Amino acid sequence: MKIRFLGTGTSTGVPEIGCGCEVCISPDPRDNRLRTSVLLEINGKNILIDCGPDFRQQALAAGLYRIDAVLITHEHYDHVGGLDDLRPFSKYGRLPIFAEEDVIRKLKQRMPYAFGESLYPGVPQLELIPITNCPFFAGDIPFIPIRVMHYQLPVFGYRTGNFAFLTDFKTIPEEEYTKLQNLEVLVLDALREKEHLSHENVSQALEQIKKIKPQVAYFIHMSHHFGLHAIMEEKLPDNVFLPYDGLEISCCNEDQKIIV
Repeated sequence: MKIRFLGTGTSTGVPEIGCGCEVCISPDPRDNRLRTSVLLEINGKNILIDCGPDFRQQALAAGLYRIDAVLITHEHYDHVGGLDDLRPFSKYGRLPIFAEEDVIRKLKQRMPYAFGESLYPGVPQLELIPITNCPFFAGDIPFIPIRVMHYQLPVFGYRTGNFAFLTDFKTIPEEEYTKLQNLEVLVLDALREKEHLSHENVSQALEQIKKIKPQVAYFIHMSHHFGLHAIMEEKLPDNVFLPYDGLEISCCNEDQKIIV
């Protein structure tokens, strides 16, 4: 499995419009963060997790020519605002979009032109596939949803093989930790150092890592209040890393040896 971080920033991106803080004016390209999304390359298949408003830019930078499925974590705009830009990837057939029922309902409300019986020519051809908190297959790739809570909003994280992706959350229900055993790579939300209502801060993310015990962990959904990449990476434990947009890492894709 290869994981490409398409974007590692929070909903406003970094730099934030109109801000002149040291992060937003930093010359270090690692401090420029598009909205959070990852691309998984597994057994020749390309699986996208979330498709935010920066997706077109991210796809061009990655030289992306094919997507086999999209997994949606939740309905917030910074995670679904690029769905219309999937049109080039649906030219030859409907592109499967996996999300839970309530998210699907909201996507239909936001993009009524893309769903229905009489579709306008040229709209993205998307097949909305409802999932529940049970294992499912995207093509022939197995995924396990992981329920997390973004304050009061239910969000899905996803696990495949020894990799798990958890964005936009403050808490994890205790029963979900079973799904996070024996991870090689954990990617998780760490908005900033200061406390936040609906996101983990850095210290809370580090506590989650201690509890889950992955081999390595990577922070995502970082705001300009997170701090400079070069400084913050020096503060982290040896097994915790700061990704940057465009970073590619690898992970073993063995079968999940967990109870589901």
